[in-house]
Amino acid sequence: MNASDTAAGQVEIFNYGVVRQFTIATVFWGVVGMAVGVLIAAQLIWPELNFNTPWLSYGRLRPLHTNGVIFAFGGSALFATSYYVVQRTCQARLFSDKLAAFTFWGWQAVLVGAVITLPLGYTSTKEYAELEWPLDILIALVWVAYAVVFFGTIARRRVRHIYVANWFFGSYILTIAVLHIFNNLELPVSLWKSYSIYAGVQDAMVQWWYGHNAVGFFLTTSFLGMMYYFVPKQAERPIYSYRLSIVHFWALAFTYMWAGPHHLLYTSLPDWTQSLGMALSLILLAPSWGGMINGIMTLSGAWHKLRTDPILKFLVVALSFYGMSTFEGSMMSIRTVNALSHYTDWTVGHVHSGALGWVAMITFGSLYYMIPRLYGRKSMANMQLVELHFWVATLGVVFYIASMWIAGVMQGLMWRATEPDGTLTYSFVEAVKATYPFYAIRLAGGLLFLSGMCLMAFNTWLTVRGQSKVNPAVPLYSPDARDPDYAVPAPAAA
Repeated sequence: MNASDTAAGQVEIFNYGVVRQFTIATVFWGVVGMAVGVLIAAQLIWPELNFNTPWLSYGRLRPLHTNGVIFAFGGSALFATSYYVVQRTCQARLFSDKLAAFTFWGWQAVLVGAVITLPLGYTSTKEYAELEWPLDILIALVWVAYAVVFFGTIARRRVRHIYVANWFFGSYILTIAVLHIFNNLELPVSLWKSYSIYAGVQDAMVQWWYGHNAVGFFLTTSFLGMMYYFVPKQAERPIYSYRLSIVHFWALAFTYMWAGPHHLLYTSLPDWTQSLGMALSLILLAPSWGGMINGIMTLSGAWHKLRTDPILKFLVVALSFYGMSTFEGSMMSIRTVNALSHYTDWTVGHVHSGALGWVAMITFGSLYYMIPRLYGRKSMANMQLVELHFWVATLGVVFYIASMWIAGVMQGLMWRATEPDGTLTYSFVEAVKATYPFYAIRLAGGLLFLSGMCLMAFNTWLTVRGQSKVNPAVPLYSPDARDPDYAVPAPAAA
């Protein structure tokens, strides 16, 4: 990137090339992952849409959808934003351009491998860890390189302070490395087949230690790193309480690690382990809401901006869904609630209120902030499309989760209903038939959300290709002491 592509007074010392690559990849994989989600939602209404083709069947496309949205869309967004934020807040270039490039191409190789192997039926069968051992090894190598680049950049920072967003990004990088390695310890028996070294209930316990912390660290702690940077930036306000952000960090990092057993209530897992998971899941509500409140209160004195700023709308609504989803998750970990909700579509609604309402919305807002700055533009090419995207996406999330909540509670009640003689009141098929209309509403919500993703892709293309660069005499923003980027870097050595 040339100096002419940057804001006034900023000599190019940052590596924005890899940030651009991951940003475009995020948009691309978002369209792909959500399109697969819409297809499998339609298959639950019209099973003929698998066209009697094994690699288009629901059982094979569903893990492709989850991996596509979590690791392709969400993962690429995390690489992009963490590389951007760590450079801006540390006032230092990425530690190694070559390693950073390796993380991009290595991660894309993993994702392409997933697109090929999962529809072909090559899977470890573990939730959120379906990829087989060759891809697991590549993921580990990419992640080690990622950690070296990120922490190496912090080590060479030009400012003493480590901004709180980097604490969250750093925590997620380290924790995901440990989770991935230990959950995927396996014995290969062929090129594309392996078996876990754990057995029985131990395998389940390790899997959900990984599975819930994939949610806790890959989809929560990491995206809170985005929140702590982009919300103050877009609101042009200091974070409400920096002290609360540190308390939030340590409380969240400690508590999340223990919550996995609430996925295994009423199983052969020891009762004390189930109870510990439930108790820590309830405690988890406190740090979760502390972070949500910290983000929301950052808008104190700037609420009027929500009328005209669609980017801020994305960020604030994301925080609202974060608070709602964490409350719901803690409540669903209670044994009596779990007895009704587990294995129903209520869980599906809960997952998507977090994945779409929190993860995707905070990503959209963050990328809409970054893209113009990465390409030297004043703003996104069409801010009306950003506004339209916000409303379409919000409506889509509401349709999706409301339909799944109702369907899930209905399913749970039908499954537990019994006659005086102890026989079931409803057959399983009757429960499926009653759920059918809600699957149609869910599909409509998914189509709306996918439409918003396509609007973003089009707007990104317009911004990158169709708008003149910003006048070098006009800075993109005016830094001040409230801004974590306020220290403008000195010109780099040749």
